Amino acid sequence: MTTTTQPAPWEVLAGMLAEEADGVALEAYLDGLSDGDVVLAASRLEHEARTTLLAALDPDDAADLVEVLPETQVVQAMEELAPDDAARIVEGLPSNEQADLLGDLEEPEAEAILAEMKPGAALKLRRLAAYPDDVAGGLMATERLAYRPRRTVAEVVADLRLHAEQYKDYDIQYIYVLARLGRLLGVLRMRDLLLVPETTRVREIMLRDPDTVSPDVPLDELRRLFERHPYFGVPVVDERQRLLGVVHKSDVEEAVAERTERDFQRAQGVVSGEELRSMPLLLRARRRLGWLTINIVLNILAATVIAAHEDTLSAVIALAVFLPIISDMSGCSGNQAVAVTLRELSLGVIVPTEARRVWRKEIGVGLINGVLLGLLVALAAYAWKGNAWLGLVVGTAMAVNTVVAVSLGGTVPLILRRAGVDPALASGPLLTTVTDMLGFLLVLGLASLWLTRLLG
Repeated sequence: MTTTTQPAPWEVLAGMLAEEADGVALEAYLDGLSDGDVVLAASRLEHEARTTLLAALDPDDAADLVEVLPETQVVQAMEELAPDDAARIVEGLPSNEQADLLGDLEEPEAEAILAEMKPGAALKLRRLAAYPDDVAGGLMATERLAYRPRRTVAEVVADLRLHAEQYKDYDIQYIYVLARLGRLLGVLRMRDLLLVPETTRVREIMLRDPDTVSPDVPLDELRRLFERHPYFGVPVVDERQRLLGVVHKSDVEEAVAERTERDFQRAQGVVSGEELRSMPLLLRARRRLGWLTINIVLNILAATVIAAHEDTLSAVIALAVFLPIISDMSGCSGNQAVAVTLRELSLGVIVPTEARRVWRKEIGVGLINGVLLGLLVALAAYAWKGNAWLGLVVGTAMAVNTVVAVSLGGTVPLILRRAGVDPALASGPLLTTVTDMLGFLLVLGLASLWLTRLLG
């Protein structure tokens, strides 16, 4: 009995593109896949084939695909598409995602796409793209339902039915009531339309003086706002209370998650933007090499401490066993403090000027853990070699280096943030280098000082 292996979805898709299948056939095949398989199939294509796929699909279908593909792949494809094809796809995206995508493109490509759009839409998109990604203006969507206060419930419902096709892609939770020139008067929940007579005017049932935010409110403040209140969205207004757009809770949560992921990648050394294994080999190697080169230079710097005490290390070879232990444990203690500081910064419960307060909080933890860890490593050294002086050297070095590590780990991110440097990116290498150098210096320095007792 023989079994036939089914081709993978990306292989089928690549074959269809090679045979120049039309957009209808491609869309029919994608519709038959699960959401996860659609992403997998499209992302595994060669970038030329992915660009061809987006060009072949209906613009709305292509926009749906763009929304789920990794950002790096989308940017690459949009830069290779003809500007008119790219513009049609951009027009099918929600306004906030339009702005994000245009902001990720190189300026010439972005301008070429904007030139293909209607002047009014292009102007609105330019204004949105001018906001940073991590503020309300950069996160808001301009699609919203808004009516004048004199409209009746019956008129609102009729309009919703008449324009159902247009509104179906809106993320609608609220209706906004606007005065002349777009000034926000109140908010109407969708369910309120079902609970009152049709002749009721919206001004009679709207929630007056709703919570609003200005377009420059940062991401962390938005996150705290949604944590305090069960809102699905919050209106963004200018200084004259004119409605600019709506920030949705789901978009804030997504932005926080993306920032956390970026911080994690930077802390692990992926510092040149998103990396996918579908990207060219040499590009991936080059992006990683810069960070690795910096780290090897820092490690060589730390190793010079060992080289300077070569005679001591040769005389007491047992010290070589404890050097990596002290270095690693101090690094772990320091990274714990870094993690807590970064978390508190993201929550907004500390500010960069509070380094002294953070140090006072960390020093107690460092003393307790340093003494206990130092005692453990000292006992291990004594049990192994039967030399109390060896235990004293490595135990003291462990205790002191732990205190220094948590002090640096707690305060360095604040100092870096205050200096305008990304703490998630720079804290780890700086902490590792200092704790390694200090740990080696303490162990070998104390050993040199008490060398005759260690050899006795």
